[in-house]
Amino acid sequence: MEKLIVHKDGFCISTDKTKLNIGIIYKFLSTEAYWCLNIPKDKVLNSIQNSLCFGIYKDDEQVGFARVISDFSTIAYLGDVFILNNYRGIGLSKWLVKTIMDHPDLQGLRRWILLTGDAHGLYRQFGWTDIADPTKWMELYNKKIYSK
Repeated sequence: MEKLIVHKDGFCISTDKTKLNIGIIYKFLSTEAYWCLNIPKDKVLNSIQNSLCFGIYKDDEQVGFARVISDFSTIAYLGDVFILNNYRGIGLSKWLVKTIMDHPDLQGLRRWILLTGDAHGLYRQFGWTDIADPTKWMELYNKKIYSK
């Protein structure tokens, strides 16, 4: 898979995993992300290794992140999307989601999925909707998996 790099207004989005600042990603996910508080660092590393990752940078400083799990043919799961607090409110999350959804290897998918507790408005701008038929969906969910 070819690495993607796009620039806009002094920021850069890249799929180059060698640019990722694991410390920033781990700190945010383990201490600020309501969906995975206390996640162990080895889980974060493993998730990055097995995903298509998008870092967003100001100069060489990482200011945001997202990752996609996909078979690159029929389905993609968008997860761990965040922009650091100091960089929110300037359109970076919109640009990040658009860049992800426009990625050449993620075109023609039958289904995209994600979970969000607070960003429905962001994703609706890109055509995301509530699950059409929730009676068809099942899950096995361990809410306390990272509890100490």
